[in-house]
Order: sequence, then C-alpha cells, then structure tokens
Amino acid sequence: MGISKVKEEEEKEEKPKKVERKEEKPAKSIKSVVRVANTDLDGEKRLDYALVGIKGIGFTMAKAICRAVGLNPKVKLSSLSESEIQKLEDAIFNPSKYGIPSFLFNRRRDLETGKDLHLVGSDLEIAKKFDIERYITLKTYRGWRHMLGQPVRGQSTRSHFRERGKVVGVSKKKIQIKSEKKEEKK
Repeated sequence: MGISKVKEEEEKEEKPKKVERKEEKPAKSIKSVVRVANTDLDGEKRLDYALVGIKGIGFTMAKAICRAVGLNPKVKLSSLSESEIQKLEDAIFNPSKYGIPSFLFNRRRDLETGKDLHLVGSDLEIAKKFDIERYITLKTYRGWRHMLGQPVRGQSTRSHFRERGKVVGVSKKKIQIKSEKKEEKK
C-alpha cells in the first residue's frame, strides 16, 4: 500500500495543472489626473482634499460643495462619473445656486456688481491684480505700500519683510576692510 500511494502522488505531480482563467471584466478607466474647473487634480486623492487644489477653494468650501452636490467627500476623485464632475463644476462656478452660504464666498459685496461672488482660478488672480491697481491709482495707504514693495498688513519692516531679494544688511568683511584702510592712512 505504501508504494502505490507514492506512485499515485508522482502521477499527480507529472500531470500538467490546469490554470483556471477567470473571465476578465473590462476595468473601469482609472484616471490619475482629473480636470475640474480648468485645473488638473490628482485623481487618487479624496474628493474634498482634491478640490482644495483649485485656486480659490479652501477646505471648508470644498466640504460645502460636496455636501451641496450630494457627493461623499471621502470617495476618490477618479471614481466620479462625467455627469458628477459636470455637476461639481457647476457648483464650483455657481455656489449660490446650490444653497451654499455667502459667508464662504471669497468676494462678498463686489464693488462693480454689488453681489456676493465666488471667484476661482485665473478669475481670482485677475480680480486681485485689478484690486491692487485700483488701490495704487487711488493712492490709498495700501496702494502706497504695494507700490513701494513694503508689507501691507502692518508687519514690522525692521528685519523680516525683505525676503524678495532686497538685502540691505552690512557684511563684516567690508567693515573690517574699511577700518584697516583707515588705519593704514593714519
């Protein structure tokens, strides 16, 4: 009995094993980069964290947009369908239409229109640039500070605003060289 069992086991090993193939389902197209509101976003991030990548949208606004559209903020951005992305973009560009409170908007009581607006992306950059130009032409205090390249919001100017390459310090070597020259002349 012992020998027959060994022979049976050898025969089992010699037979080629059948590889079971499962039917491959067409995989959903996983997008690593998703374009929302003219901005390329990482599709692997959660929806609320990915929306923060759009200029003009903070974390609170991102959560409010997700809630207003009815999407789970914890789902990955790449798993959204095209219709959901369209709805998301509409909520980003027209948040008042979806019932998002106006205190979350970044441009309340706009000077030109008088309405509460929420600007995103390049629109926000252009509006900010025009605001600064308006301050400069009106010669307000903020305008003067912008024009001179000084800090605008009350920061101290003695030591920490000069990070843009305007170095005004005195190097020790120059002082030593000057003092040595003066001593030599005497």
